[in-house]
Amino acid sequence: MYLGNVIKDIDRKYRKVFFSGLAFNSSNVKKGYIFFAIKGNKYDGNKYVHQAIKKGASVIISEEKFKSFNKDVTYLNNKNPRKLLSQISFKLLKRHPKRITAVTGTNGKSSVADFYYQILSLNKKKAGSIGTVGIQFKGKKKIVQNTTLDPLKLRKTIEQFNFNKVENIILEASSHGLKQNRLDGLLFDIGIFTNLSHDHLDYHKNLKDYLNSKLYLFQNLIKKKGCIIVDPSISQFHKLKSIAKKKNLKLFTVYEKKSNLELVSHKYENDKQVLKIKYKSKIFKINLNLIGKIQIKNVLMAALAALKSGTRTAGVINKIDRLKPVEGRLEKIGNLRNGAKILLDYAHTPDAL
Repeated sequence: MYLGNVIKDIDRKYRKVFFSGLAFNSSNVKKGYIFFAIKGNKYDGNKYVHQAIKKGASVIISEEKFKSFNKDVTYLNNKNPRKLLSQISFKLLKRHPKRITAVTGTNGKSSVADFYYQILSLNKKKAGSIGTVGIQFKGKKKIVQNTTLDPLKLRKTIEQFNFNKVENIILEASSHGLKQNRLDGLLFDIGIFTNLSHDHLDYHKNLKDYLNSKLYLFQNLIKKKGCIIVDPSISQFHKLKSIAKKKNLKLFTVYEKKSNLELVSHKYENDKQVLKIKYKSKIFKINLNLIGKIQIKNVLMAALAALKSGTRTAGVINKIDRLKPVEGRLEKIGNLRNGAKILLDYAHTPDAL
């Protein structure tokens, strides 16, 4: 592969420079690789350029301007090596997914993504999900360290999904992942925004930066005429509505009155919740086998995403009563001798608590 095939507007003298792979960790460099010298919070890749060259890197990309150490090595200066790494990584995909959805927000990402995955799987659709609970496919699960994978691991995961003919990929888009451009180069069919509250301010420093990191998904990474799914009652709704109008995206809402998927009524029956929901002027009654009213919005977002992914209405509605709780999300794990229920929940933000 040549640099001219993957880097837009590159200087003509570099177009025919060959490379055999990508790395941002010098330990993973092999002969002919591009090494992306990325300056992170803990480590500075620029300090490992010599090690990368020693291991066989033929191209170095950095925001710093290096003087030539080796005439056989090409040095490219770029103001955002992280973003370029993602863009090149996803350009190397042999086939992009048929349908890919990103879920972002402070609370509820894992639940929405998992419920969506469950609904598609129950309808015999080949689906895979990537997020906090791990990589899921065919009922199997692989634990991961980060909610949003780095672009090299994500590309490898997508290629594995493609090999298994997965048509629907669902991933959680964390604020860290979005701010660090880990998803640039992918274009999503559906973007879901759950909510926004205090979290990760050690990294983002203020709520404005935190929100802007989330909104980056909708401003830059949704396909033209793609979909946004959101709760119209949250304060960020008008920003998302404005983005949808500006970017020619379709905006769909859940839960509130006159939403595309509306909660008409709700009541408890022991551990169950009985819902009446409205979709396209029709009322459906659903028995939800999940504890916690907070789960309803997560389920509705997942259901609407499934509907917008081409799943038949009956297929979605009839499978909601079979949804299982997500691990660590109001998950019932037992009972005490006095009959009290034991619930496990991962809540760690003020709103979630």
